[in-house]
Amino acid sequence: MILLATAVALIGLILLNVPIAAAIGIVAVGGILLTGGNWDRMYDVAIAMFTGATSFPLIAIPLFILAGSLMNTSGISQRLINFISALIGFIRGGLGMVNIGVSMVFAEISGSAVADVAATGTVLIPEMKKRGYKPKLAAAITSSSASLAIIIPPSIPMILYGAIAETSVLSLFIAGVVPGVLGGFLLMVVTYFLAVRYNLPRAEGFDLCRVWTTFKEAFWALTLPVIILGGILTGIVTATEAAGLAVAASLLIGLVIYRDVDLGKLRRALLDGISQTGIVMLLVASSAALGLFLTQAQVPQQLAAAITAFTDNPWVVLALLNVLLLVLGMFLHGAAAIILVVPIVMPLVKAVGIDPIHFGIIVTLNLAIGQQTPPVASVLITACSIARSGIWETSRANLPYIAVLAFILVLVTYVPAVSLGLVNLLR
Repeated sequence: MILLATAVALIGLILLNVPIAAAIGIVAVGGILLTGGNWDRMYDVAIAMFTGATSFPLIAIPLFILAGSLMNTSGISQRLINFISALIGFIRGGLGMVNIGVSMVFAEISGSAVADVAATGTVLIPEMKKRGYKPKLAAAITSSSASLAIIIPPSIPMILYGAIAETSVLSLFIAGVVPGVLGGFLLMVVTYFLAVRYNLPRAEGFDLCRVWTTFKEAFWALTLPVIILGGILTGIVTATEAAGLAVAASLLIGLVIYRDVDLGKLRRALLDGISQTGIVMLLVASSAALGLFLTQAQVPQQLAAAITAFTDNPWVVLALLNVLLLVLGMFLHGAAAIILVVPIVMPLVKAVGIDPIHFGIIVTLNLAIGQQTPPVASVLITACSIARSGIWETSRANLPYIAVLAFILVLVTYVPAVSLGLVNLLR
């Protein structure tokens, strides 16, 4: 009953255009007061909000956001696009595949789908339109491939999930490698068949000299994924330290090697990073207050008891949780969905024996699909605004790509080895 009332209150406030962070805070404070608390308990709320927003793993979030902003302003993104275009752009549908390939590389640096779509979309979408891609198809490819940024490590949603679920962020990163790479490959396959169907032109022919030239220009940009992922996977640095390393490396490459960053560009990158960080951390702080209320009301335990009374089959439970997450993903941003759902369902996940790492990848894949499904669909909307394409017509063009993400979700859900195999191998 408390859970239903909380959900109704939250949805009602969000529909009234109350900012999500404020809505969560209002419901948390109201819930504590209405269930027997008093104003003295607000000290506990303040402490919970401060503690929740100052967790060490969460420091990685603003740093990865800043790294993505620096990439967009330092010429790193453009050099990556040039190299991958020279490498695979000659295939039919090659420019679409370049878009996906660049997103996969960018994903290994920024961890943010919105940063990805902003970086690749502003360069590649106009070029795709010139080459005969319809705006809706160009937007669909850019949007769906950008969501690889939260599946392929490092991933901001994984960091957030790890902090809330008290799960190893490193293990989550490792578990995201195979689903992310497989998803990118299948997106390229779909792009090739659509290119054949719509008779899209090839780019210029393969030129080994151009590959070598663009590789030399992109060499330092290509060292970023090696530095970040290599440092994390070898255990030399933690995910938080890797985020700091990503910022330092991006600054060094942009300022000293490429020399494309001036004070104006650096200021814009910092302001962009601060803006995105503020949104996420406000959500985190307010969610800590909501978590305090729900925990004291024993809502997670009651939900776990109710569902396990109905079924204790982990596969059925995962199916139910997938439906819940897919629906919420249509109406909530990824960070808000994690913050609201994970604390409530984790007791259930543990009660039926689901590995928290496995479930973390499932949550991330659901959020990747949510970024593509209106009405919220922040990544899709960003791609549409760049391509000047309608949201609903782009959504129809995006269906084959959403189907790929859905296939990866089902595969990961019911074949745990897809995500956990590499984790178990490296343990």
